[in-house]
Amino acid sequence: MRIRDLLAVGEPRLRLLTGDPDRAFTSVHITDLPEPGRYLSGGELVLTGLMWRQGPEDSARFVAALVEAGVAGLGAGQAWLGHIPADLVTACERAGLPLLEVPTEVSFRTLAEQAGHRLTGDAREALGRHRRLVAAVAEGADLPELFALTAAELGVTGAVVSAAGEVIVGAPDDPAGLARAYLTATRLPCLAGGHTLFGVGRGHRAGGWMLACDGDLLDRADLGYELAACVALERSRMEEGRRVERRLAGELLAAALAGADAAELNARFRTSGLDTAEPYAIVNATVTHPGPAPGFARPDAVSGFARPDVAPGFARPDAVSGHGEPGVAGGARSAGHGAPREHGPGVLGGQVLEELLGREIVAPPGADGAVAVVPLRGGDVADLAARLRAGAAILSALPDARVCLGLSGALTGAAALRGGVEEAGHARRLAEARDGGVVTSDEIYTHALLLATVPGDVRRSFAGRLLAPLLDYDTGHQSELVRTLATFLDCAGSWNACAERMHVHVNTVRYRIKRVEELTGRDLSTMADRVDLFLALRAR
Repeated sequence: MRIRDLLAVGEPRLRLLTGDPDRAFTSVHITDLPEPGRYLSGGELVLTGLMWRQGPEDSARFVAALVEAGVAGLGAGQAWLGHIPADLVTACERAGLPLLEVPTEVSFRTLAEQAGHRLTGDAREALGRHRRLVAAVAEGADLPELFALTAAELGVTGAVVSAAGEVIVGAPDDPAGLARAYLTATRLPCLAGGHTLFGVGRGHRAGGWMLACDGDLLDRADLGYELAACVALERSRMEEGRRVERRLAGELLAAALAGADAAELNARFRTSGLDTAEPYAIVNATVTHPGPAPGFARPDAVSGFARPDVAPGFARPDAVSGHGEPGVAGGARSAGHGAPREHGPGVLGGQVLEELLGREIVAPPGADGAVAVVPLRGGDVADLAARLRAGAAILSALPDARVCLGLSGALTGAAALRGGVEEAGHARRLAEARDGGVVTSDEIYTHALLLATVPGDVRRSFAGRLLAPLLDYDTGHQSELVRTLATFLDCAGSWNACAERMHVHVNTVRYRIKRVEELTGRDLSTMADRVDLFLALRAR
C-alpha cells in the first residue's frame, strides 16, 4: 500500500508534510520509544505521539533510527504537543522520509486498522494476480504472451535480456548497456537507463537472465519480483525441454573422443539434429570466478514474493532456480537445499555459451570445459567469432570473472568432430593463458600454443632464468635492456630498424645488445639464442 492511498481516504484527515507520497509500506507500527529500531524490520509506516521528544535534537536522532531500520514513512500525532515541531519536519525532509500529520481526534488504532484492511486487500489482489500469471505459464504461455498478460494485469512492461546482451523477449533500446549494468550492480533491483533491473533465477549472473522493467519500480519491487518469478518458471520449463538434446550432444562428443567408427558417428550426428553435409564449428568455453557475483545474496527460501521483514533494496530469492538439471550446462542445485551449488568453470561456461550462441545446444560440461557443436548455417567462422567476441566483451564487465572461449575452424562431416574438439580445446587454453577472450584456430598454430600448454610455474622459471640479469641491470641502472631486446627481436635483428623505432642512435642499440649478450651469455647472431630469448619475453 502506498502513502498516497492512505491520504486519499476521506476519514481520517491526514496531511503530508514532506516526502514522496508514492512510497509503499507493508505494515503499521505504533511506538513512542526514543530508540525503536530494534523492534522494526523495514517497510513499516511508524505512528508516534511524539512523547519521546524532549528537545529539538531528539528529532534528528529518532528519524535516523527509523531510516536505519528501513521504515517507509512516519505519521506524527498532534495530541501531545498540539502541533508537529519544525525540527521533526526538517529531519524527515533531510532524510527523505515521508512525514504525515495525524490530527488530534484521530486514533492511532483506528488508523492502523484501516491501513491493515487495505493492506490485506492489496495482499489478496497481489495473490490473485500471481495465481493468474502462474496459471498462464503452467498452461503453456510463452514469454511474449506472459509479458502481454503482465502489461494488462500489473501495468508493467519491459524486456528480458541475457547477461551476454542477447534479447530474450521485448525490444530494449540498449540491451548491451543493460547487461553491463546488471553485471556490475552491487545489489538488485537497481535502476539503469530508465529501467528497473531484477535478476531471474538464482544462478551466477554470468550465465543468468535479467528482467528490465520500464520505469522506476524500486518502490513497487514486489511487482518486479512477481514477473521475475514467472520468467524463471518459463526458463525452467525451457531448460527441462533441452535436457534430452544436451544428453544426445554429450553422447555424440563422447563417441567422437572415444574413436567410434564413421557409421556410429553419422547416426549420432543425425540423432542430434545435425546435418553431416552442413559445415559446423566447435566452441569450447570456461568461465572462472572466485565466488558468487557481487550483490547476489544466498537465498534462504523458495518464496519469490516481497516480504515485509526484508529490508528494501536487498535481493530476494525467486520462486525457482531457473536452470536445468544438476551437473549440466543449465545449472545446478544442491540436493535437498534451496541454495545453488557453486558453479565450476565448465558448468558456468556452458550456461554462458548457450546464451552467447542464442540458446544453441551445449553438451554437459566435462573437466575440460563446455563444448558446443554449432552449425554455421550459411555463415562462416569469422561471423561466429565476431558474435562470441561481442558477447564476451559485455561479460568482461563482471568483476573477477574471465570468459575463455576457443573456436575451431570450419568442419564438415562427423569424422572431423574429434579434431575440431581438440582444436577448440587448445584455443580455449590459449585464451586462458591470455587472461580471457576468444581465440580462433588461426591463432593457435604459433609459439603461443606451445607456451599455453606449458605449466605456468615452468614458464615463469624459464623466463626468470634468462631475463633476471637484464631485469636486475635495468632496475639498478635505470636502463632499457629488456625493452631494447624485445624491439630488436621484433625488428628481426635489424640494428637500424630497432634504432629508428626506439628513437635512439644505432650505436646505442649496438651497445645495449652487446650488454644483453654479456649478461645472459647468449649470442644474438644465432637463431637458437634469439628463439630462446624471444620465448622468454613472451613467457613472462
